[in-house]
Amino acid sequence: MEVFNTASKVILTCNRRLSPYLEQEVVDLGFNVVRSFNTGLELHASVNDCIKLNLHLRTASQVLYELKSFRARDPEELYNNLVDIAWEEIIPFDSYFTVTSNVHNETITTPLFANVKVKDAIVDRIKAKKGLRPDSGPDSHKCVVHLHWIEERAEIFLDTSGETLAKHSYRKHPGKAPMLEALASSTIFATGWDKKTPFINPMCGSGTLAIEAALIAQNRKPGLQRMNYSFMHFIGYNEEVFFEERRILKEVTDKKNLPVIIASDISAEAVEIARLNARTAGVEHIIQFEVCDFEKTTVPEENGVIMFNPEYGERLGVHNTLEATYKRIGDFMKQKCRGYRGYIFTGNPDLAKKIGLRASRRIEFFNGKLDCRLLQYELYEGSKESK
Repeated sequence: MEVFNTASKVILTCNRRLSPYLEQEVVDLGFNVVRSFNTGLELHASVNDCIKLNLHLRTASQVLYELKSFRARDPEELYNNLVDIAWEEIIPFDSYFTVTSNVHNETITTPLFANVKVKDAIVDRIKAKKGLRPDSGPDSHKCVVHLHWIEERAEIFLDTSGETLAKHSYRKHPGKAPMLEALASSTIFATGWDKKTPFINPMCGSGTLAIEAALIAQNRKPGLQRMNYSFMHFIGYNEEVFFEERRILKEVTDKKNLPVIIASDISAEAVEIARLNARTAGVEHIIQFEVCDFEKTTVPEENGVIMFNPEYGERLGVHNTLEATYKRIGDFMKQKCRGYRGYIFTGNPDLAKKIGLRASRRIEFFNGKLDCRLLQYELYEGSKESK
């Protein structure tokens, strides 16, 4: 079964509400989107195409290549359909694989049982054809197979990503309550930042927003940070395709005419963590780090974007203290950030009211399971009327 050069249904998954930003990335890469939904996109592509997608995408989670879709009313029917697939032409008998799944079927009480049926079908097929069986377990560092089984409809995929793409492999020091890299990229895309004017990130924490802004400004793709994907372990993988894509990534990286990016935090420890993460990402030299209260952050006298991701009051901080902090953020933007577009990412609408400014946009996101908003503020240089 030649999957690397054969086009099939491909599902790109992402966190909820990120699909518009993922779709724009995919279209910019030259792919046609078959359909879009809340947690991903559908394309028609080969596994070699999936290599390109894995290396380029900032907002995706997994790239799934469909092998077969079929009707399965119960585990026995699932097994019988799966054992007919030529797994011996996909997974090396001396390799290792893991099974992940999204299952909702009345005959299954736990997805783990469905995973075992998938594993049994793969192992039985390869052992019957090759006389040997591959090892299997929970780690996703080699071959990954994904089952999507809802009611009586089942689909089996090769997960070409393995470890999630939503983490961009540079955050070795997470800090407190870090924002997922794919979410950070999406919020920056949502601002419409032009990658030329300043990007200011007070209260930067572990630095994810500032680092993602620097990576976006450089057009430096996540694939330059990672050297292991699931697609590397399937039969038919040609490493020349991978290294050619990496060569392209290096060529399109822009190291000239970069914007001013400033990240500040009152915690010297947080700034040091952010600096270490930026160094790992290869963008430490692009970001100006400052240890100070957010009100003392340098704001260049030109138009740009200033973005805050303050605490929400869910797990960290004291609510009364945060009310005062949100008010100070509003005062700071109004008084010292004129000409900028201001953004505050928060999961607490009550605290957002303390900002004291009227949001021109409220862009919906999720941070984990928490319903959040990216609030946009037009910080006019004079009065709104004179603008």
